[in-house]
Amino acid sequence: MMAEPVELPSRLAILPFRNKVLLPGAIVRIRCTSPSSVKLVEQELWQREERGLIGVLPVRDSEAAAVGTLLSQAVGGDPGYGGSKSPTTSSGEQQKQDSKNHQEPIHWHNRGVAARALHLSRGVEKPSGRVTYIVVLEGLCRFSVQDLSARGTYHVARISRLDMTKAEMEQAEQDPDIIALSRQFKATAMELISVLEQKQKTVGRTKVLLETVPVHRLADIFVASFEISFEEQLSMLDSVDLKVRLSKATELVDRHLQSILVAEKITQKVEGQLSKSQKEYLLRQQMRAIKEELGDNDDDEDDVAALERKMQSAGMPPNIWKHAQRELRRLRKMQPQQPGYSSSRVYLELLADLPWQKVGEERELDLRAAKESLDSDHYGLTKVKQRIIEYLAVRKLKPDARGPVLCFVGPPGVGKTSLASSIASALGRKFIRISLGGVKDEADIRGHRRTYIGSMPGRLIDGLKRVGVCNPVMLLDEIDKTGSDVRGDPASALLEVLDPEQNKSFNDHYLNVPFDLSKVIFVATANRVQPIPPPLLDRMEVIELPGYTPEEKLKISTKHLIPRVLDQHGLSTEFLKIPEGMVKLIIQRYTREAGVRNLERNLASLARAAAVRVAEQERFSPAIQLSKGIQPMAASTTALLDTRLAGAGSGSSPSNGEVEMEVIPMDVSGQEISNFDGGSPIVVDETMLEKVLGPPRYDDNEAAERVATPGVSVGLVWTNFGGEVQFVEATTMVGKGELHLTGQLGDVIKESAQIALTWVRARASELEISSTSDKSLLESRDIHIHFPAGAVPKDGPSAGVTLVTSLVSLFSKKKVRADTAMTGEMTLRGLVLPVGGIKDKVLAAHRYGIKRVILPERNLKDLAEVPSNILSGLEGAVWES
Repeated sequence: MMAEPVELPSRLAILPFRNKVLLPGAIVRIRCTSPSSVKLVEQELWQREERGLIGVLPVRDSEAAAVGTLLSQAVGGDPGYGGSKSPTTSSGEQQKQDSKNHQEPIHWHNRGVAARALHLSRGVEKPSGRVTYIVVLEGLCRFSVQDLSARGTYHVARISRLDMTKAEMEQAEQDPDIIALSRQFKATAMELISVLEQKQKTVGRTKVLLETVPVHRLADIFVASFEISFEEQLSMLDSVDLKVRLSKATELVDRHLQSILVAEKITQKVEGQLSKSQKEYLLRQQMRAIKEELGDNDDDEDDVAALERKMQSAGMPPNIWKHAQRELRRLRKMQPQQPGYSSSRVYLELLADLPWQKVGEERELDLRAAKESLDSDHYGLTKVKQRIIEYLAVRKLKPDARGPVLCFVGPPGVGKTSLASSIASALGRKFIRISLGGVKDEADIRGHRRTYIGSMPGRLIDGLKRVGVCNPVMLLDEIDKTGSDVRGDPASALLEVLDPEQNKSFNDHYLNVPFDLSKVIFVATANRVQPIPPPLLDRMEVIELPGYTPEEKLKISTKHLIPRVLDQHGLSTEFLKIPEGMVKLIIQRYTREAGVRNLERNLASLARAAAVRVAEQERFSPAIQLSKGIQPMAASTTALLDTRLAGAGSGSSPSNGEVEMEVIPMDVSGQEISNFDGGSPIVVDETMLEKVLGPPRYDDNEAAERVATPGVSVGLVWTNFGGEVQFVEATTMVGKGELHLTGQLGDVIKESAQIALTWVRARASELEISSTSDKSLLESRDIHIHFPAGAVPKDGPSAGVTLVTSLVSLFSKKKVRADTAMTGEMTLRGLVLPVGGIKDKVLAAHRYGIKRVILPERNLKDLAEVPSNILSGLEGAVWES
């Protein structure tokens, strides 16, 4: 039932509604928690036996207070009304108060609604004990505020009634304009109720209200049930004139009706297009239909148009642009939820992102600056640097010259990868590294075909997309470690990539259009040449990087390794010094390698040990400390400081509390002195070497000790890690003339051992190891040949000479010279054939302290690559073939 007309008192207690409006006839439920609203409800409603009335007045936020007719009053008594975070909420929402901004003015609206309480309930929050009220209010009639004053923590207003009396209303209902507006409003409201009847079962009560409640009250009731803006609510509250009120109410009801009809239309449209599969499809169709009704269905089109603009600016060749347009037209016809939409879009985005014509800016070529840059980054490697300078010179004379395909071959740790980076730096080009180690799938090079799920482009195309230019320096790292299986041979796929005549139209399976790789400078690295297929090796210019000499390692340590290690461990030369003599000892006794990685690890071990000692010496300065080099304080300053410290200690401080003071020593320039002990730096010596690195791993007398008995010879071999010294041990025993081989040997080296034994037996008399009268001496003995370091696989023909020497020494009972090492392949007729890796083998002999090296005669030409300082320390010998 609707409230009967009531008489309003001249003054009403005011309850503010922040950004909310209570209209006559509307019923709201609020929860009062602020002290001011609790006090108002308690005094005006809870403590009165009869039903009291209060006024509900809208309050606007401060930032929006410039709009509309407002009453502004600075209030400091009630902290609940001043802040922008203190709205009085309805429909069960909690009032939020802000006591920090209680000095801000309250922007009251000049019109409100008188309300009475239909229900009151009182509660106490635990554990705070705060009292709260839940109030159900019903709006009765409009009023205007004549005057506003404070009563304790809440406000009281002097008001005047705005709504018409019953007699005035009966007279107004005879107005033809009002009658027409009433009919229009009821017709629109009935249409709305008819639409809602199809969805809700409770609209029958609303239809009864429409027939029994006066139309001027129906307008407020209907509008109060809609979710409209605060400005529209205020406009409805200010509509005192019945004609204006009915017009606005009709407009709002019609708008609500149209929104329901549009929603129905959207639902019907979506249901007509629904498939029976997925919920996601339903949601996407609803979104599309909503955008069509709003005229805002161009989001997807904007994305596709942006993609098309991006493709246009990519600089594709004409034939590829035609292919891309065809794919783009196909994408426009697809729905986003279709299976192929995502893959097509990703493909087009790849086409747009590839640098078809975008080149990186190259700096002006300066050969002298490039040479200085290479020298600063790498020590030695003269041949490699010369080749790089030659290429730069050609580029300077002919900028469009094709780039070479360089392949750096050498043991680990000699600087192959960093050389490729230095080439990019010297050219001013971007650098990208692609690791091929362990790659066995051809699709890693050429990409997957788009018909496969999860397909993607190859590593080359993906790398060019990431680097963003078509002329980078691309490093193909570990090219000798590619494999092959049923998925294809990556090395064969690289034939097209590294061929200058073919890579102008490289065809990636995923891309499916030719891409020009001719502007890319390819640099490959490998540890060995043998695993690389000959056709692929033919397309590359092989540059060998042998191991470093001890002198080169010493220079590299001084210029590069030691500064880098100290910086990585937070040290400097003020804390740790490694003399050159100690570096030489590390090189000779702890690292026998072609590169410098183990050398850097050992230097890092020394740096860590020094870091521990430096950190243990860290100490905080005492309360007052004078260090060396610091001028003492003046006597007056010292006396004043002593006085203040004494006063603080005796309790004469104004705060009468304990004073803690720390005086940090400062030098003459005002800089804080380091907390570390200013003593001398740690200098590495032999004692520290053995303490940190342990006992020496290698000994210069190793060869002499191992060759102390007949049957032992010293050979030179080549491994993935550079040249190495290999001992060969032979012994004989009573047997049947059998040959036993141990040491994890390959087939080639086993055959070399059989050839060596056959050759020695055939020439036993010439070698004076068996008399003619005792020809059965060798036949009645078994021979056992062992290659130490049995855990390491060994193979190759270069141990033939070493095996012959070992057998001859065994049977002749003559020891081999301990300072002599040899290499060479032996034939059955006694010819010595040339072998490879001469420079690495000579360097290995030098590392082991061997002074005499025996080589095949046809390998003399290879000594030109050995540094002269190494050759000067060796006694060369030639084994004539």
